[in-house]
Amino acid sequence: MIRIATAGFMHESNTFSVIPASLEQFRRAGILEGDAIRHEYTSSRSTLAGFFAIEQEDQEVKIVPLVYGRVTPMGAITEEAIEFLMGSVIVQLRQHGPWDAILLPQHGAAVSDPWPDADGEMVRRVRELVGAKVPIGLAMDMHGNMSHAMVADSDIVTVYQTNPHIDAYEQALLCARLVVQAVRGQIRPRQAIVTPPLLVNILNQGTSDKPMSELLQVAQAQRQRPGVLSVSVVEGYPYADVPEMGMSFIAVTDNDQALADDVAQQLALAAWSMREALNQGGTAIDAALLQARDAAAGPVVLFDVGDNVGGGSPGDSTHILHAARRLGIPGLLQGVCDPGVVALAQQAGVGGRLDVALGGKRDTMHGAPFAIQATVTALSDGRYEETGPTHGGFRFYNDGPSCALRTDDGHTLIVTSCPAGSSSLKQFRSLGIEPTAFKIIVA
Repeated sequence: MIRIATAGFMHESNTFSVIPASLEQFRRAGILEGDAIRHEYTSSRSTLAGFFAIEQEDQEVKIVPLVYGRVTPMGAITEEAIEFLMGSVIVQLRQHGPWDAILLPQHGAAVSDPWPDADGEMVRRVRELVGAKVPIGLAMDMHGNMSHAMVADSDIVTVYQTNPHIDAYEQALLCARLVVQAVRGQIRPRQAIVTPPLLVNILNQGTSDKPMSELLQVAQAQRQRPGVLSVSVVEGYPYADVPEMGMSFIAVTDNDQALADDVAQQLALAAWSMREALNQGGTAIDAALLQARDAAAGPVVLFDVGDNVGGGSPGDSTHILHAARRLGIPGLLQGVCDPGVVALAQQAGVGGRLDVALGGKRDTMHGAPFAIQATVTALSDGRYEETGPTHGGFRFYNDGPSCALRTDDGHTLIVTSCPAGSSSLKQFRSLGIEPTAFKIIVA
């Protein structure tokens, strides 16, 4: 049998957030070991599920899950947390080895004290432990800030190529396949990374939209070159103030370093030629609300990217709600994080009344608290399951104790105890709300 370990941590670190990713945060979210990892992720379409899937394709491969932790994006990882996480990985690898290969389900945008390139440090420690001959594969998030160290200390790096990330499973399975081929000596991977000084506006990162879709077509053409094993466009993570922040391009070839260098360079040049188109702005709140109100049909989704929970924001922005009230536009559906309001709703019960200030409490950037008079229409524990495609391929969600409110001026709000991005319609349906019935949804 080919024994392959998988272990690691996943975090997207927003260095502008005032909420650190502490060890307590990781433990609360769940640091899983052994079969608990399989139980949580095998039925999903996540990175770990893609790693496990190689066992179904190849009966001579055994994936051994050791330890894994992830938390919602927030501030940088504390020194206590990062040393615990990396130390746990190394201890488990040492205790249960030797290994034929290692698969690391890292993100690529982890920042910690004292390691600004925390993912790179994780890979370095694993390489130091297992030596130069054991293949190391990484399946990374498209929003990683990739470092040369990550590529230098690994053998194969694959990256999600969709945003929203609905190909995590496929990219992880590709990584696992290539790692197995490397173990058997069927390929000799050579990697290259090019990191031009280029930051992409978050509003231009949708892979179904131009110009990003055009850049991905360039990448697809490069994949057709003989000897190319993998090509990755990496959009980068703009909320981390680190030297690696920005776009990168990674190529993996079969024993051809010059080809890998050229493929990565060709992609970087293509992106550089698109740099103006990759940095277009969005729509002002009032204009967006008026467009949504006047649209012939709905739902119209307004993305409040200034409160991007998936990027580490608190999830309690009220800017659009205040503007809608000022403009006289009712009927918005929006999720807001406010554990205090959830507690009051639990006290009031379904059918109970609330007169409270909602949201806008974490900092001054995300709007002032929004005064509401509302009826509690539902309560839940905040847990729901999504079996369809999701961002990152995750299946099980936990927003913390939650409630649904109907305000007297016509808005429908779900209120969560934890910051929660609206990446699944089940988030609303678990509280008895059918989101497709609404004209305007704020995400």
